[in-house]
Amino acid sequence: MPRRITLADVAAEAGVSRALASIVMRKAPGASDATRARVMAAAEQLGYRPDTRARLLRSSRTGLLGVVFALDGAFHADVVEALYPAAEAEGMQLALSARGPRRTESQAIDSLLDLGAEALLILAPDSAAKDLAGLPVPVTSLLAPATGLSSASTDEALGVRLAVEHLRSLGHRTLAHLDGGKAAGATARRREFKRLMSDAGLPPHVIAGGPAEGDGIKAAGQAARLHEEGVTAVVAFNDASAAGLIHGLSGHGIGVPAGLSVVGFDDSHLAAMAQLSLTSVRQDPDALAEAGLAAARAALEGRRTVSNVPPSLTVRSSTAPAPTP
Repeated sequence: MPRRITLADVAAEAGVSRALASIVMRKAPGASDATRARVMAAAEQLGYRPDTRARLLRSSRTGLLGVVFALDGAFHADVVEALYPAAEAEGMQLALSARGPRRTESQAIDSLLDLGAEALLILAPDSAAKDLAGLPVPVTSLLAPATGLSSASTDEALGVRLAVEHLRSLGHRTLAHLDGGKAAGATARRREFKRLMSDAGLPPHVIAGGPAEGDGIKAAGQAARLHEEGVTAVVAFNDASAAGLIHGLSGHGIGVPAGLSVVGFDDSHLAAMAQLSLTSVRQDPDALAEAGLAAARAALEGRRTVSNVPPSLTVRSSTAPAPTP
């Protein structure tokens, strides 16, 4: 039996996104006349026939919320776990779709649209906000603010302030920040760290890094050099990079917290492991899940909401009083 032609096939033939092809086939606003003509020509050439049953399903209130998450996303598993009871309380069903090295965010979104998702909740989206706003269902960003979209995320600046205030209370003065690169939240955390250092009249030491454990290991050399210059504590982008940094520092003969104090961010399961015992800024997965679902519900009703969930600090044994000169 020949394979059924799908909307994705039409989109590929016309050289447009699946979302744009959907707009054309539904005769919805948002596509130019030239694009409509190109999509319709591709549909006719391929012999595409809309799936009437699926369209009827999507035209009703399905109560199905599509969730896109990253397989390697720091903290994503904790949030997804918290989404289930929160969704049940809201009377919604979840459908999960992962993105990863071999599966793009666009592919993850398309599969949820094919299932008839009534709305999408995307954890730390990769796609541009304007592209997500053009999808045929409302989109909410979780864990990262997105211009023009409903969103729910941690108050990143407050989290950095909590970490810095904790280290200062222990007598640390010269600090460094292990950067998160292009990861969601990295810009806000870097900006707040630099602001705090500038306000204190201190150099804003920023160590090049990223969100993965390997990024922390690679950053250990630069951290060791800064340690020689007087840095006594590091605020890491997240728990994974902090764990890598601690491992890498051991190769330079620097112990934690005897040589350097290290603070992570997320308070994930990794931070609580006995061999790491990482002081970490806690993002509350339950509160984030509830805020994300409330924002998605508002988006379904045509309202845009933006909420910042306050973090807290969990103190463990990776931080200690600053060494005396």
